[in-house]
Amino acid sequence: MARIFLPVMILLTLVLSGCDNSTRHTSQAIVINGKTMGTTYNIKIFPGALELEQNQLKKQIDDTLVAVNQSMSPWVEDSEINQFNMLSQGEVMVISEDFRAVVAESIRLGKSTETLDVTMGPLIDLWGFGPDKRPTKRPSQAQLDDMRSRIGVDKLLLSEQGLAKTVDGLEVSFSATAKGFGIDKVAALLEQLGIDNYMVEIGGELRVSGSKPNDKPWIIAIEQPDAPMGKRQVHRELKLRDTGIATSGDYRIFYEMDGETFTHLIDPATGMPVKHELVSVTVLHPSAMTADGLATALTVMGTERAKAYAEQHQLAVYLISKSDQGLITYVSEAFKPYL
Repeated sequence: MARIFLPVMILLTLVLSGCDNSTRHTSQAIVINGKTMGTTYNIKIFPGALELEQNQLKKQIDDTLVAVNQSMSPWVEDSEINQFNMLSQGEVMVISEDFRAVVAESIRLGKSTETLDVTMGPLIDLWGFGPDKRPTKRPSQAQLDDMRSRIGVDKLLLSEQGLAKTVDGLEVSFSATAKGFGIDKVAALLEQLGIDNYMVEIGGELRVSGSKPNDKPWIIAIEQPDAPMGKRQVHRELKLRDTGIATSGDYRIFYEMDGETFTHLIDPATGMPVKHELVSVTVLHPSAMTADGLATALTVMGTERAKAYAEQHQLAVYLISKSDQGLITYVSEAFKPYL
């Protein structure tokens, strides 16, 4: 089932910075980390006067993430997502509230952007993507047209009773939204415990709340897209409070076939790997899940479509595109306050 991660594999292009623990701080940071969803998580909390037992808090965080994984991971044999993917056409599956939340947002984003499609697994199979994220064959146009007629979020039926599919073989993958949802779930847990100042990161996607001591904002850096291979350089620092942040890019993963260069992302509208100049997309949104999905969707769009979509929906978006003159950046109006 590894293939269903491939169409929306996101480069983890965020660098954490500005998280020191100098003695002038009015409170010490609590740092908790671990593994989840095939990657790692890192959490930093400034509790102030709030008394917290760190081991107990870590257990609560781990339990929360285990539940998300049990619901949405294709690697867990009896997960909800695997149960749905094996379902026959017309059968209605009762789903958890967490699963419903991710399905609903995935459908909404899919219909709105037309470039985020959580049902593209069979299309990825058609290209024969392997473990190295490279295709092994080029489908014919007839094959692509046939496949595109049998996938799409419009073939998912979400109702009060549960979730169903209108065609046999339809599968879903939440690789563009599950990590963000996990972040949002952990953030909700922290807030229920009275924790207001925190940073939650899973696999490079983040959500921050409140501030660091002395009312200092969280400083997060966007990575330089054209940095030398093996080196990470800061492109731009952001000053953030109370937002989720996700970055998607194609500048580290690409391949050549038949004399053409493509990225690892596929446009569901054409069935083809995308080929354009947009190399990095950073999205800010209150929900890390929504930021996660939008970052992938905008990357597939390309620069001009992404700019138009961001302005139409008043999104906080930072784009980096390549040109003959070097890198070109675009900052939406909603993003400018964070620079």
